[in-house]
Amino acid sequence: MALTALSHVLMKEKNYKIFFVLVDHGIRRNSHKEALQVKKLLKINNIDLKILRNKKKIVSNIQKNARDIRYGLLIKYCKKNKAQSLLTAHHQDDQIETFLIRLSRGSGVEGLSSMSETTKLKHGVNLIRPFLEFKKIQLNYISNKVFGKTFKDPSNKNKNFLRTNIRDLKKILQNKGLNFEKIIRSIKNISSSKEAINFYVARSIKKFVKFRKKETILNLKQFRKEPKEIRFRIINNIVKKRTNSYYPPRSEKVLNLINNFQTNNLKKCTLGGCIFERKRSFLYVSKEL
Repeated sequence: MALTALSHVLMKEKNYKIFFVLVDHGIRRNSHKEALQVKKLLKINNIDLKILRNKKKIVSNIQKNARDIRYGLLIKYCKKNKAQSLLTAHHQDDQIETFLIRLSRGSGVEGLSSMSETTKLKHGVNLIRPFLEFKKIQLNYISNKVFGKTFKDPSNKNKNFLRTNIRDLKKILQNKGLNFEKIIRSIKNISSSKEAINFYVARSIKKFVKFRKKETILNLKQFRKEPKEIRFRIINNIVKKRTNSYYPPRSEKVLNLINNFQTNNLKKCTLGGCIFERKRSFLYVSKEL
């Protein structure tokens, strides 16, 4: 709601064309009713809200699949309406939770750097997260000040979701004296390391990876000479480009694939929607049909 309020001000002051969009995942019984309540409140404030309804049934890996569907719908809407950027209201509390979730999964530099302020999505859409430096309580204050209320997502209390449990853990850690400002500092330091690594990844890809229309070809002899983290990032980069995916495969699966191809035990496998096939000293990667 704070993002809506501030975007509306920006739209009026700068004469920007801004679309206000909410995704109804359709997971909970009352989700559409709740979406209509938001639309009604915004209409009172002269803001036209578009509700995008998900028609796919989500039954497993709910949060990941809901996220993929959400971004799919939003990117499609941006493309249809020629919107160059997509703004989301992720805030500092979300950033800390993401860090703790990825820490619990054994993530490396890529994962622990958490969310970036800007990310390039499919069809050239720029994902922008303007509130990563702001706390949830600050955004709630804006929402209450402008609209007189905030809306709470009931799924945030669902103990079946890891993020909900991490959120509860965060409260315990805070009560025990953990300083979350230090965690934010760590995230920024890791992000700086990621930028340096990305520089070397780009240089290595230029040396021995060829991107063609239907496949990507990687020179395994030169690939083996690279440090472990660089090899890991190269595979992630290839998968994301071939599938137009925002999120890379889980790190454990990527590392297993690299190890299997390096020990010459594997000829062909799939990962993250891609087919990997070794032919002599080259690895061919194509998108699964």
